[in-house]
Amino acid sequence: MGKSSLILLVLLACGCCFATYNLLTLVMHHRGTGRWVMDESDDMLIPDPIVEMPKNVKKPRNAKIPFHVALTATDAPYSKWQCRIMYYWYKQQKDLPGSEMGGFTRILHSGSPDNLMDEIPTMVVDPLPAGLDRGYIVLNRPWAFVQWLKKAAIEEEYVLMAEPDHIFVRPLPNLAHTGYPAAFPFFYIKPDKNEKIIRKFYPEEKGPVTNIDPIGNSPVIIKKDVLAKISPTWMNVSLKMKEDPETDKSFGWVLEMYAYAVASALHGVQHILRKDFMLQPPWDLETKDKFIIHYTYGCDYNMKGELTYGKIGEWRFDKRSYLRGPPPRNLPLPPPGVPESVVTLVKMVNEASANIPNWNSE
Repeated sequence: MGKSSLILLVLLACGCCFATYNLLTLVMHHRGTGRWVMDESDDMLIPDPIVEMPKNVKKPRNAKIPFHVALTATDAPYSKWQCRIMYYWYKQQKDLPGSEMGGFTRILHSGSPDNLMDEIPTMVVDPLPAGLDRGYIVLNRPWAFVQWLKKAAIEEEYVLMAEPDHIFVRPLPNLAHTGYPAAFPFFYIKPDKNEKIIRKFYPEEKGPVTNIDPIGNSPVIIKKDVLAKISPTWMNVSLKMKEDPETDKSFGWVLEMYAYAVASALHGVQHILRKDFMLQPPWDLETKDKFIIHYTYGCDYNMKGELTYGKIGEWRFDKRSYLRGPPPRNLPLPPPGVPESVVTLVKMVNEASANIPNWNSE
């Protein structure tokens, strides 16, 4: 199947057109208010600097609105051990007070079952046709969601899009509100600084580029029917961005993240931005009041507890050190002086590996 055939297949299957979008009707957004709003689920004031939610769309007091955790993954050893840790901590947090986690699915976009099918609830979907991802494996993610949303019977109204290198550090509530998905803002996603490129995919008649949120697709909690509308566009924008040399060079490994942000804006969807959604060691120093550890960056320190980022440290934890198999059990803890976030990360990896059977298998 060629590129044009795949795109046509998705457009026909989902009733979408890249040029004509069925804009979602949402309540009015207010940018840059800098106000505080009441989260009526727990009577707490929360900072809401991006979207001020009208009172009539707040979550009702004591309402529990579960979301389905959807984890896209490959069958590579590198992906497998991260998925096993992620699923372990999902199970630990799922039924604790404050959690609104529902079911869990690993969306395996390798096209074939693997040896984790009995350990982790999994749906196998097809990868993109050979060569279409051009070695950029995450380009399979939006196509995986398109397939999953059409095939799966998902009980929950909401979906959390997650990744293998996420660890639930505490029970996660549903951060979304009616009509408003919730997302983590990434400092390196800057639509307004890349307007020339963005305009290739988000024409001026759609509005200012500030309509595009500084996010990727993960972590995002979103209504599944909204995600079903966005996903085909997300896939097609990703492919178009990858085909454009200037865009591919400029966006690099975050290209698919920009594609999700643009696709959401094309459908008129904006997100509540929650900085407490996630932390990223070693830059974020504490796990306090955060929900997910994202261990995408390497953590390198000398024995004085000083960060040596960019230089291999005397002590280090970097997921890329374990491309061919899982890290050993009982990893050494970092030296004194290393931030609590890094210490917690290693302790949580160690707890998971100690309790997962056959840990050293690929």
